[in-house]
Amino acid sequence: MTEASQTTAGKQYQRYQLILSAIQFIIGLGFLVAIVLTGFTLKLEDHIRQFVQNDYAVLVIFITLLGIGEGIILLPFSFSSGYLIEHRFQLSNQSFGAWLWEQTKQILISYPIMLMILVIFFTLLKYFPENWWFWMGVVIVLFSIILARLAPILLFPLFYKFSPLQDEELAGDVADLCRESGLQLAGVYQFNLSKNTRKANAAFTGIGKSKRVILGDTLINTMSKDEILAVLAHELGHYRLKHIWKGMALGIVVTFIGLFLVSRAYDSTRILFHFSSPAQIAALPLIGILLTIYQFITAPLMNAYSRSNERAADDFAINVTGNPEPFIAGLNKLAEKNLSDRTPHPFIEFMFYSHPSIEKRIARLQPHANK
Repeated sequence: MTEASQTTAGKQYQRYQLILSAIQFIIGLGFLVAIVLTGFTLKLEDHIRQFVQNDYAVLVIFITLLGIGEGIILLPFSFSSGYLIEHRFQLSNQSFGAWLWEQTKQILISYPIMLMILVIFFTLLKYFPENWWFWMGVVIVLFSIILARLAPILLFPLFYKFSPLQDEELAGDVADLCRESGLQLAGVYQFNLSKNTRKANAAFTGIGKSKRVILGDTLINTMSKDEILAVLAHELGHYRLKHIWKGMALGIVVTFIGLFLVSRAYDSTRILFHFSSPAQIAALPLIGILLTIYQFITAPLMNAYSRSNERAADDFAINVTGNPEPFIAGLNKLAEKNLSDRTPHPFIEFMFYSHPSIEKRIARLQPHANK
């Protein structure tokens, strides 16, 4: 594929995925708005209570039925995004059966977690109607820390096979890079990303004793050793510059502010829809609407903060490696493998991109390469 055709394919692929994401967002939000405005949630709760009286049993049935309904409505779009488009652009290695099994696993894992969080949320609404937002913020913070700690150990292996990096020389170089930067790791691992996709990826994951480097086999087979080290130096920059903890701190602030504002908006609006108490199960989708609106408003601000961190990590990478050329080459290969849009519209980049566009990143790095 020529560079021009690669650029065109990247723009088309990202455009399709953006459109499908927008459709899913609008339909998902529209679904919640519709069931609240029409009084459907009140009727559904009343109907469920004809068979069961326990509040928590009603909650589980209520959430399950709404989840199934929304899932069915969104299924054509998630199938198009996750399977059809990926195959159209020759990015996916999955059969339909494999894709379906991966989706099933995601549901089986996320459903109990979601129910647990909603049960806690409902309990806080029930017993702390005035300041539930504060205690829910505490729960979210604790859950986020636990998830970050345990996900590399318990969740990731459910989807991919992890093993110590087979290239001992590369593993040693990665360990040396981390050691020189003062980062202690639980290990350097590779995983079979190619079972699902042709895309390439690498990351530092975990916090505390679960910190580790993970390299997709697609990345190992695509990049040279120097390019891999340069890309990992960028990720290492996030740790050394404390972006992880700063990001968590900002996330905590945004979360608490958001929950407080949502609680006030909820108190002002729930009566309009004939919800009798803050803990009425039928009113939960209204809170979902308010949270979704808040997240949509704050997402561009969080993305702007993330992009500034990415630029700082880029600078860290070239300072550590002393040569920007491998990093530039690595970025180009990532853009090619992942069909990135190298020059997205500025508004799209501002609204939705957590990383600066590839062309902007390379343009910042190029002067260092020319020295």
